[in-house]
Amino acid sequence: MMTPSRSLRWLAAGGIAIGLAWPAVVPAETPASITLGYLGMERPDDLEPLSVLDPVIDDEGIQGARLAINDNNATGQFLGQEFVLVEAMVEPGGDVAAGLEQLIEQGADWIISGLNAEDLQEVMQHQALGERIVFNAAARDNDLRGESCHVQLFHTVPSRRMLTDALAQFLGYKQWDDWALVYGNTDEDRLLAETLRESAERYGHTIVGEEMWPYDPMARRSEGGFHDIQREIPVFMQELADHDVLVIADETDYFGEYFPFQTWLPRPVAGSQGLIATAWHRSHESWGAVQLQRRFERAADRWMTPNDFGAWLAVRSLGEAAARTGSVEPDEVIEYMLSDEFELAGYLGFPVSYRTWDHQLRQPILITGPRMVASVSPQEGYLHPRTPLDAMGADEGESQCQF
Repeated sequence: MMTPSRSLRWLAAGGIAIGLAWPAVVPAETPASITLGYLGMERPDDLEPLSVLDPVIDDEGIQGARLAINDNNATGQFLGQEFVLVEAMVEPGGDVAAGLEQLIEQGADWIISGLNAEDLQEVMQHQALGERIVFNAAARDNDLRGESCHVQLFHTVPSRRMLTDALAQFLGYKQWDDWALVYGNTDEDRLLAETLRESAERYGHTIVGEEMWPYDPMARRSEGGFHDIQREIPVFMQELADHDVLVIADETDYFGEYFPFQTWLPRPVAGSQGLIATAWHRSHESWGAVQLQRRFERAADRWMTPNDFGAWLAVRSLGEAAARTGSVEPDEVIEYMLSDEFELAGYLGFPVSYRTWDHQLRQPILITGPRMVASVSPQEGYLHPRTPLDAMGADEGESQCQF
């Protein structure tokens, strides 16, 4: 049961808290400044969404950082603190090291990464990074929180394991324990399929059969390809044993969207398509989330994506820690962020905070359909000695991260 004071803290939004005592800081004539650098990669020209209903987004991630800068400054102006954002967007396949150097030349003391895992690893190994902290706001790879973790790397986007554990909890709540698994032929799909197997084992589910979808990406055809699809998928699914739910692993969105309503058995579809686990969704309105949704839509002229939310959380983490400590010194800010006192309102019902063993932001996960939130994990009954949020993702005892 939450105490009233904790409830008020959880309702803090956009850097403005209700009923909180901020540090007694007298604004200086010259504000203490924190410069953050956003490093991202431009969308390839030939990368189009699967459906004409999906918008073409050229500014994913960076818009979340921009909104959070404004939120931080709304409070910082009363505390003698100023937050500045500099940006570097690299061409597809371009030199991310040059982008990092550009941000550092512009005075960036902290880096927000909208890069994939491979490019992020290059940034972490670059000599110019020095002792700067990097926030991963895009890459979900488990290795970045495990064997490839780095003491200067923090994660505001959930790992694949957190997402699959959140989904497995909900499927357990529904008692949909027998899974059929279909995965794609890309490296990302194989990683996701392996993570789904781990989550199934963790929460007592059984994968009764699995198959790889062996074909090339399903392209839109002039007539839609409906007749071919409704013949191919049921025949493909006949090879799988009876199951409660079909789980799809298709991170690149090549084929999974075609499976709902086309399966041999009348079964729900979950995973990367159908019922999904996600950090953020445009239909989320609870716990004051509609306020954040509307502010983002006014600023960016589109809805907020999970990567936008990850960048927003990264920038807001620094704003919250700087406000609470009354300092912009990196050592003090990081020490507070990793302490038990740090809590950030994330519009998700629970306050979010950082795990000390791998620097992953622990956070609730939304379970959603295309247009509605179905549930939020952690689910009832999945307990943990520290917090139910640590029942999703690699726990301290099983983490491969060694700082």
